[in-house]
Amino acid sequence: MKGVGFRGNPALFSSFFLFFLYYFVLLQGYFSTILMKKYCKDLVVKSVEHISAKNVLIRLTQADPLPEILPGQFVEIRVDHSPATFLRRPISIHFVDREANELWLMVAVVGEGTRQLATLREGDALNIVFPLGNGFTVSSGQSADATPLRCLLVGGGVGIAPLLELGKVLSASCHEVTYVLGGRTADDLQGTDVYNRYGRVYYTTEDGSLGDKGFVTQHSLLAEEHFDRIYTCGPKPMMVAVAHYAREVNTWCEASLENLMACGLGACLCCVEKTRKGNLCVCKEGPVFNIDRLLWLS
Repeated sequence: MKGVGFRGNPALFSSFFLFFLYYFVLLQGYFSTILMKKYCKDLVVKSVEHISAKNVLIRLTQADPLPEILPGQFVEIRVDHSPATFLRRPISIHFVDREANELWLMVAVVGEGTRQLATLREGDALNIVFPLGNGFTVSSGQSADATPLRCLLVGGGVGIAPLLELGKVLSASCHEVTYVLGGRTADDLQGTDVYNRYGRVYYTTEDGSLGDKGFVTQHSLLAEEHFDRIYTCGPKPMMVAVAHYAREVNTWCEASLENLMACGLGACLCCVEKTRKGNLCVCKEGPVFNIDRLLWLS
């Protein structure tokens, strides 16, 4: 009887490779105690809310308290019951509700894997690896005249997701938070009322159905007010435009990149970004980078 081999069986090879990859990197993370600990766990789905035609809000919980999570970090989700989805799906951490012990994920339904995630029901188990990546820089510092830092958070599309948790943490650090959130239509920005808890919220839509008509960098607020820090996440052209604006007004700026990812752990090299220090894995070295490290402004 012939043995079972990888030749002619790509599914078996993919499964073995992913098992080895995650086992190796998780062990590496276990022994690297100076780094933030990573977990591979089954969390319980507490609720699934279809907040718009494109986006689904998934609330997860577990019996133990959630670990330390930084704004801007992400999770890698195993997609069960989807034979064609071999790789985990990287999803930004939308919000951490410590009181309810909930982890929120905003998922844009764009392919087979995310369509399967949208079918989750209360009580289902969802296996995730988390928290991954390096988050946004948050400090308790103040401006030169000892006033709270004025922070501008600019998001577009599903890139608005990590800015909710960031706004919460910045607000708790006594900074002034202002959001400019953009979408193609008002439907893209459904469910964003919660952002008002942590700062002022302004909108732009390409069709003018909500807020100013146009792109986020065209909002009148950017010409009227000065900010000490700018944070951004969304489509790359939008973030590049925000980076150019930050450079023009001489303001510190960080961007959360959304490069295509596979492993989420820095081993497969699928998400490499060219930077001033060479090619870096966005999932491991990022996803958040100061714009001075990128080549966008060269």
